[in-house]
Amino acid sequence: MRPQVILVTTVLLNATLFVANFWIALLSGSRTILAEAILTATDLVGGALLLWGARLSRRPADLQHPFGFGKERFFWAFVSIVITFTIAGIVALVTGIDQWASPRPIGHLFEGVLIVAATLVASAIGISVTLRELRLGRETLQGLLESSHEGLKSVFYQDAVAIVGAVIALGGLLAVYETHLDAIDGAVAAVEGVLLVSTGFVLTAESREYLIGRALAPTVARDILGLVERDARVARVRTVQSMQLGPDDALVALRINFQDGLTTDQLETAIDQLSLAVRSAYPIVRHLIIEPES
Repeated sequence: MRPQVILVTTVLLNATLFVANFWIALLSGSRTILAEAILTATDLVGGALLLWGARLSRRPADLQHPFGFGKERFFWAFVSIVITFTIAGIVALVTGIDQWASPRPIGHLFEGVLIVAATLVASAIGISVTLRELRLGRETLQGLLESSHEGLKSVFYQDAVAIVGAVIALGGLLAVYETHLDAIDGAVAAVEGVLLVSTGFVLTAESREYLIGRALAPTVARDILGLVERDARVARVRTVQSMQLGPDDALVALRINFQDGLTTDQLETAIDQLSLAVRSAYPIVRHLIIEPES
């Protein structure tokens, strides 16, 4: 999977959609289309922040950050989620309630329907790009949603919410056209705002886990434990501790009770070989600490 391809595609699509949605929102006065413009604008900012975080995370480790800058991606994914879903949702909700309470005439409905339909198509394209990259990387959508790729999950949810929002917006604009009740436009924008805020709360709670230091998945930890304990020189692994330092970067610390009778040279060789075996089997383990015990 190539995260950069997904992020760049997201930024380009949302830049185009924002200009089109905002222009039609100004022409029509529709709060529904304004909500779509807000969503695409924040998606654009969110995608740019994820690209920035990916760039910062590649900086080499230094004395102040001995394990590197992998958590930059978690931080900027968190910021992206807050901006994209929470702030955008609140703005859409407020503008929708205002239009519902004090309806203003809506015009250019035909152009509005066209741009919302284009948003729907573009969001579908964004999801198809993500799915294609998953197939190329021999990964599954379920694997992505269960992984620590908070930024890519945010992009996927952005597109998914955009599709649901566009369908709701299309229904709302058609209802305004049929009934001439401009208050419907505000109600639809408010519903889109609630949808965004709800999604933001869920993703923010998950991102928090990685920011404060989440361990590797229990299945991965058990597999590492099994790999190490299969070595004849290992009597017992006393503890396995881990922390995600980034979507593709983890710290693992092992306290190992080696068999009695091993010399210092044999212990050093055993530690080197175990380190190589773990890193080869699990490339995500970029930082491995093995503490021998008697």
